[in-house]
This record gives sequence, C-alpha cells and structure tokens, in this order.
Amino acid sequence: MNILLASPRGFCAGVNMAIDTLDTAIKLYGKPVYVFHEIVHNKHVVERFTREGAVFVDTVEEVPEEAVLLFSAHGVAPEVRRVAESRRLRAIDATCPLVTKVHLEAIKYAKQGYHIMLIGHEGHDEVIGTMGQAPDAFTLVETAEEVDALPFGPDDKLAYLTQTTLSVDDASRIIARLKARFPQIVGPPKDDICYATQNRQEAVRLLSADAQLVLVLGSQNSSNSQRLAELARERGIPAYLIDGADEIDSGWFRGDETVVITAGASAPESVVQDCVAWLKGRFGATVEERTIREEEVYFPLPKELRAAAAAIQLPMA
Repeated sequence: MNILLASPRGFCAGVNMAIDTLDTAIKLYGKPVYVFHEIVHNKHVVERFTREGAVFVDTVEEVPEEAVLLFSAHGVAPEVRRVAESRRLRAIDATCPLVTKVHLEAIKYAKQGYHIMLIGHEGHDEVIGTMGQAPDAFTLVETAEEVDALPFGPDDKLAYLTQTTLSVDDASRIIARLKARFPQIVGPPKDDICYATQNRQEAVRLLSADAQLVLVLGSQNSSNSQRLAELARERGIPAYLIDGADEIDSGWFRGDETVVITAGASAPESVVQDCVAWLKGRFGATVEERTIREEEVYFPLPKELRAAAAAIQLPMA
C-alpha cells in the first residue's frame, strides 16, 4: 500500500485563529468560557475544549449574565450580538475574516436594494449567520435546479453570495445557472469560497487520479470535509469521511492500493497521523507527501483579546 498524504490539509488560518482565540480566552478569564455553537465543526476539537473549560451553547440565553461568550469561526447574526450585549456578556468575536467579508458584502447589497441569492446549505451555522445580516433580503439556493423555480424577473435587482466552504464545482454550476436565467445578477468582485477550501479540493482532485481510495479526516457536520469526500466519489473513487482511525474498516482495502489521505479545514493533524500509523501497522504502507500548493495565510487574534493578553504579558497562542 502507498499513502499519498495531501498537502495542504487540515487546519486553515481561520480555524487556527478561532482555536487560538479560545485557548487564550480560557487562560485570560478562566473557566468557563462559553462558546456560541461549536468553535469549529470537529468532534476532537470540541471534546478537547470541553475538557479544558469551554461550554458550548446553542442560544445566548443559556449564558449567565456578565459571563465570557465567544462567537465561533462560522460567524453570527447581528441579533445574536444584540442579545449578548443586552445580557452584558463579555463577547469575543472569533469569526473567520473570510466569513466577515461575506457578511459585509451582504450588508452592502441589501442597503443598495438588491435581493441576494445565497448559495449554501440550509441550517449550516455560516448560512444562518450570513442570512441574519439582512433577513428580508435573502433567498437560499442549494442546487442548480432550484434556480429555475426562483420567482424573480428581468427587472429585479439581484445579487449572489456563496457559503465559504462549498464545492467549487457545485457553486460554479449554480452561479452559471443564475447568470443564464438572470443576466442582470451581480456578484462579489472576489470569489467567496475560501482559499483553504479551494486548495484542499484541488489536492483531492489531482491526487485521486492516482489512487484507488480516499480517506478524509473530518466530522460529519463539517461542510468542507463532506465536499472533499463528494469530490472523490464524483470521480468514481471510493471515499470515506471519518473522525479518526477507530472508524477505519479494514474491509475497505485490498492492501496493495494507493490511498489518498487528506483532512478538512477543521480536523487536527493528530488524527491524520493516527490513520497513517494504522495503515502502516496493518498493511505496511509507505507514505509520500504530495504538496499541491503552499499556504502562508495568517489571521491574528481579535483586537480585544490581543490587548488583554498584552496587558498581563500572557504569551499568546
């Protein structure tokens, strides 16, 4: 067996920033630090922070007044911020800057009188937060087929935005259908799908051509991880989305194939290495790292946290 270890894989700059933010908040303010929804969509990361003193909540009302509340990497609607302020919470914003970019675009288009088609997945935290920026201005579009049923005409002011973690191919198909049906539609000057999502998809697209199976490390509620597995399957390659080596089924393998291993943008490197060790131990696999693109993006901690850490000379994560 030969393992092609995809690079880039795993944590992106936004996830690193969110995780470092929560680490620093716990050091600064002690336990508990409340987090609105999961800090990132990964079982191992959430379980680790639960052990270390984070409390994950689904509503702001669950947080005691004047407590510390961190907004996750996926972003939140203005109403969430308003309720947090009314409860006098010490709010820390760990929203990924690339998600914030989409929020600002939504506000701009809504103020200019556009109705916005948001290409994304219903119920995803990021979609809820983005649509919450201007609730009356949005229509969610999940598939290209849905475009044909949209109740708009040639005189309507229309714009589109996308969830940052989508399949590039799926988003492109929907955008093309929107432009074909509504030639007047406008979109952001720069693609909303984040660099890390695109890079990880590109790696799977290229490396799966040389493989018979793909393993994607990531949780089932991770949109970008799901897209990596789907991308391989669309090319006729069996692909499995797993949280760790304990979910590997030896029946998936012959023992002499080439296996691509990658990880979604919220999956820690430790689970990747556990899977590599499992395949080495079971099948004597060799490992070849394949770098498709270098990533050097870095997002600093939120300003309010940097200032607080500096004031007590706390080393920042």
